[in-house]
Amino acid sequence: MDRQYTWHLFALHLNEIPFNHENLAEIKVAGKKICIARVADKAFACAAQCPHAAVPLVGGYVNVQQQIVCPLHRYKFSLENGRNVSGEGYFLKTYPIEEREDGWYVGL
Repeated sequence: MDRQYTWHLFALHLNEIPFNHENLAEIKVAGKKICIARVADKAFACAAQCPHAAVPLVGGYVNVQQQIVCPLHRYKFSLENGRNVSGEGYFLKTYPIEEREDGWYVGL
């Protein structure tokens, strides 16, 4: 069964988001902190904190495999599905993002 999302407009353009030099930003949507990653012309959304040690992921980076890397222990997570790809067994919550005619939306 498909999960039903409540969609929230978070930006008219990605340029509005205060991305850091690693193209990561932490924003608040509907009272929830999330991390937005910009990779080329795509955007990904995930939980704001690493599921292992609760470190803000905005301090990490995205590697060439499009995995977000935690700044503390360098655990790697797929931006596509949240799977821990470095083998520690954790799971990062991810959220769908859609670019629509009137802006960028995230499903929570």
